[in-house]
Amino acid sequence: MNRPAEGAQDAASDAANSVVRQPQPRQQLAIELRRLRDLSGISGRELAKQVGISQSTLSRIESGQVVPPLPQVLEWARAVGADADCQQSLRGLTEAAHAPEVGDWAASLAERPHLQDDVRAFEDDAHLVRNFQPALVPGLLQTADYARRVFCTFDPPYPPDALTAALSARLERQRVLYDPAKRFEFLVTEAALRFRPGPHRVLLAQLDRIISVETLDTVSVAVIPQDVEATATIPHGFVIYENEDHAIASSEPIPGSMVTRGPELVEVHRRHWAALTRMALSDSDARAFLADLRGEIQRIAIQ
Repeated sequence: MNRPAEGAQDAASDAANSVVRQPQPRQQLAIELRRLRDLSGISGRELAKQVGISQSTLSRIESGQVVPPLPQVLEWARAVGADADCQQSLRGLTEAAHAPEVGDWAASLAERPHLQDDVRAFEDDAHLVRNFQPALVPGLLQTADYARRVFCTFDPPYPPDALTAALSARLERQRVLYDPAKRFEFLVTEAALRFRPGPHRVLLAQLDRIISVETLDTVSVAVIPQDVEATATIPHGFVIYENEDHAIASSEPIPGSMVTRGPELVEVHRRHWAALTRMALSDSDARAFLADLRGEIQRIAIQ
């Protein structure tokens, strides 16, 4: 769920060497589309009307926040009078921009103390967040103690100062749960709920936190019990960030993250979500399950 670094940035240099990072394909596409519009002299309002999108969506496309589908790109090209060679180049850029962006946690963390701000940017931009976690409690639901203990298990490990910064940033992210304009749907396996990165009291406090947060109007929590017959197999967690004009999917194949903006691949994640949801308990059934699980852990803790 961590997002790789974006945009055209100058890499670190020393006396012996200097490396410049190239813009990612989606940024290259955004730059080229904006350049073509500027050359044509067409206003953003007029072009948006011709392409069949809102002006705000056009602005997000030109900033690289939204990757348009190929039909929109070709319509854009026709509207600005791009020639056949330019249209072919745009086709290639669009295909590349729709490919997943693969990030390496170790490389990203070598440049900055944590990646929480990247995830927060996704959450701030979305109006609906769907989060599936098969192995541990989602970060937005974690208590401070649970999160700290999880961070301490990371490989490569966080230095002490970076650990403090990452924990603070993760807890700060949780404020978004109280935004009435947003909706958060969590789908968690029983195995994830039983994951215990410390004494039983840590897990009890974590379950209390989930039970409490689930009462928010902005939040729903569904649970996939261990004894349910599996009708879908998704080995790693993923998050779908939905907005009115685009969607992004982020998944976590070790040892990094993969961010998908292409409509076809995002739709695959939506199908995975639907299949997993059919296996899950929700609403009052999920709340009863959480209460029963907490009671079981409490009995174990006092033995």
